[in-house]
Amino acid sequence: MTGSEIRELFLKYFEENNHTIIQSSSLIPKSDPTLLFTNAGMVQFKDTFLGLEKRSYNRATSAQKCVRAGGKHNDLENVGHTARHHTFFEMLGNFSFGDYFKEEAIKFGWTLMTEVYKLPVEKLWVTVFEEDDEASELWQKIIGLPEDRVLRMGEKDNFWSMGDTGPCGPCSEILFDQGEEFSCGKPTCAPGCECDRYLELWNLVFMQFDRDSSGKMTPLPNPSIDTGMGLERITAVLQGVKSNYETDLLRGIIANVEEIAGKSYGENEDLDVSMRVIADHARAVTFLISDGVFPSNEGRGYVLRRILRRAVRHAKMLGIEEPCLYRITNRVKEIMQDAYPELKENIDFVADVVKNEEERFFETIDRGLELLKAEIDKHKGEKVLPGDVVFKLYDTFGFPVDLTEDIASENGLTLDQAGFEKEMEQQRTQSREAWKGDDKGDLDPLYKEILSGGLVVNFTGYNQTEDSAKIFAIIKDSMLLDSAEEGQEVDIITDKTPFYGESGGQVGDRGTIEAEMGLAQVVDTKKPLPVIIVHRAVIKKGTLRVGDEVELKVDKKYRYGVETHHSTTHILHAVLREVLGTHVGQAGSLVAPGRLRFDFTHHSSIDEKDLRKMEDMINERIRWDDNVLIETEVPYDDAIKRGAMAFFEEKYGDNVRVVSIGDYSTELCGGTHLDSSGEAGLLKIVSEGASSAGVRRIEALAGEAAWGYMRGKEDTLSEASNILRVAEPDLISRLKKLVEENESIKTELDSYKNKVLSERAGDLMDNIEQVNGTKVLSAEVSGADPGQLRKVWDDVRSKLDSGVAVLGSKANGKAFILIGVTKDLTKKYHSGNMVKELAPIIGGKGGGKPDLAQAGGDNPDKLGDALSKAIDIIGAK
Repeated sequence: MTGSEIRELFLKYFEENNHTIIQSSSLIPKSDPTLLFTNAGMVQFKDTFLGLEKRSYNRATSAQKCVRAGGKHNDLENVGHTARHHTFFEMLGNFSFGDYFKEEAIKFGWTLMTEVYKLPVEKLWVTVFEEDDEASELWQKIIGLPEDRVLRMGEKDNFWSMGDTGPCGPCSEILFDQGEEFSCGKPTCAPGCECDRYLELWNLVFMQFDRDSSGKMTPLPNPSIDTGMGLERITAVLQGVKSNYETDLLRGIIANVEEIAGKSYGENEDLDVSMRVIADHARAVTFLISDGVFPSNEGRGYVLRRILRRAVRHAKMLGIEEPCLYRITNRVKEIMQDAYPELKENIDFVADVVKNEEERFFETIDRGLELLKAEIDKHKGEKVLPGDVVFKLYDTFGFPVDLTEDIASENGLTLDQAGFEKEMEQQRTQSREAWKGDDKGDLDPLYKEILSGGLVVNFTGYNQTEDSAKIFAIIKDSMLLDSAEEGQEVDIITDKTPFYGESGGQVGDRGTIEAEMGLAQVVDTKKPLPVIIVHRAVIKKGTLRVGDEVELKVDKKYRYGVETHHSTTHILHAVLREVLGTHVGQAGSLVAPGRLRFDFTHHSSIDEKDLRKMEDMINERIRWDDNVLIETEVPYDDAIKRGAMAFFEEKYGDNVRVVSIGDYSTELCGGTHLDSSGEAGLLKIVSEGASSAGVRRIEALAGEAAWGYMRGKEDTLSEASNILRVAEPDLISRLKKLVEENESIKTELDSYKNKVLSERAGDLMDNIEQVNGTKVLSAEVSGADPGQLRKVWDDVRSKLDSGVAVLGSKANGKAFILIGVTKDLTKKYHSGNMVKELAPIIGGKGGGKPDLAQAGGDNPDKLGDALSKAIDIIGAK
């Protein structure tokens, strides 16, 4: 079987056992900002395991793309040196959300392994957590394994957690005995040994607990199942090869590397390592960029850059002296596109980003080697290369530690590993801090209680802005109240509401909640959980009580402004993809009543011509006045086949809401919209710029906000016309004439200033004195700026055959100093060194060359002291 067939067989097996096949989520974990990357199949189900999210199914199966190259799970430095480690891999998994538990999970696992994949029973071993008597007994009684083939292991091996916090529980692993040839040869070699003989194939996690940041473990609402099996590992076993890299999933990529390098895999182990590194890293780079990660110096982009640069370094070790990884990404696409069709759409953009980064790093490598050579020469006597140098090479230039170690060893040096680890730990801490976010595991426990009580707030606001409801809860400072009185700000939850809760980039509604005995002003509406909508409200009159029948009224004008910007955001997105390319994807958005902000994946700035073209296209489509068609309960797969854009960072159910405008925009969207595009009236782009690495940001105004913006521009134009006393059509020609006149006057003024300065320089020559046998001119040039001081020095130098000039000035509340030395005296007097001594006196800094240096400071009152100090310095030479 091919790797693709093995993947498909796994999914079909569980589908036949009443599991819903769920597509892989993005490598950027949407629901858990504490993770750099999706590193397991269960990440997209975390809220479901925690009981914070309800799904339409309670059994699921998936083939999840994963990256382990940062944080707790980091395999980067092992890649290429072992048969099994990867940065990118696929995890096959089956999941139960409070449905079946240990017994069924064990049965499913064993049947798939022995009856579907037909692995020989005598080669299979099982491990369980040392305290999990139930699992041990199930393997023996239900499956019939002898006790000596069910091994108990400690927490390190058989207790699983996704990260420092979150779902966790005991686990049971299925191991495959690959035979004596894979053994380490030690007498103690047995299941659990680090060698490859007893290969872990499948981990069955019995999800029972939720661990918080203090380490406390709380039982999950419903015990659940999370399993994970690496596709590359099971494929290697079923294809009978010794390494994951020999499977069809990776061997085709290695063949591409062989073609480019002109070398054969299997002839030299060092070169084989490099080929394996490139093959693995090409997959990681391709999928990460396709999912919206771009090379940068922090967070996810930093890890991507490290992976990419490591691949480039190994390409150079193969003798490849030009960018090549961007070519290999296409082979990744060819192998993986059936399972991950987004690669077909994004590959040209991916290759472009990779090529740009490769070209930059080819320069960086050479500079890094120069630094390393200099540091080796510097520290040869100490025999140790300092840890901070090793880290700088690793962090700034992308040098793997083993590369630095090899080069240092060739020159008789060892590495300061302790110093390097200290620097690395500091970097890890900074990285963790940079990616800390609000984890829903730390959500106000009150909302968890409300959810567990079965409340589902029914949103009725798609077709109406008013509704009647009953107050279910009133909350203040994480406490439930029976009532709220005038002046209090509280959170109010009703059994249904027309108020839209902030989500998907759309801000929450505002409006009023009115009861017979009280009135509240809703200042914001939040959606802390998918089925709970919370009104943040101030009691304006009387009292509101739990159980009150209330009338909810959304501010229609506020909502209309939001809808205007939401519908035009969809039009903007479609036009961006038409003009810039289909690699453009939403990377974040804000839809508010007075503006929109749209972040999208694109690696370069947009010129004014394209911006204007897109703005024209958007406004043309607004004028087309197409209906905004909204379809509900559309099967997800059907929507995608029809071309609806889905965003990998979002989570979707089996049925989705589809919003279409004309024949050019179809998106999965849960927000509120206009009835037709023409209602927007107008859109004006007000800014375009970088948001982060590989992400651009457009801000725009639509409808009434755009009209107000244009009216403001009109007012500015009118005011300028009045000030200059010309008609608006003549405004530009009048401004051009004024600029030309101003330039002419400025030229005349500069000429006059230079003439005065030259005359002043001649006068200054009378102030020359002899200091320590050297001609010295020390003088203050009134009102001169740094450029004018240089002009004075040029004039002085033309008249001074040998000597030193120390010139000072005060201008605009600042003090400036210039020291000039004629060429014959630079070995005795160094301008740069002298100015560094004077700069602190005037409260500033300075520096320069031996013959000319300048300084500036914020303390002009001390200029005289500085000039006097200069004479003392010269006299002491």
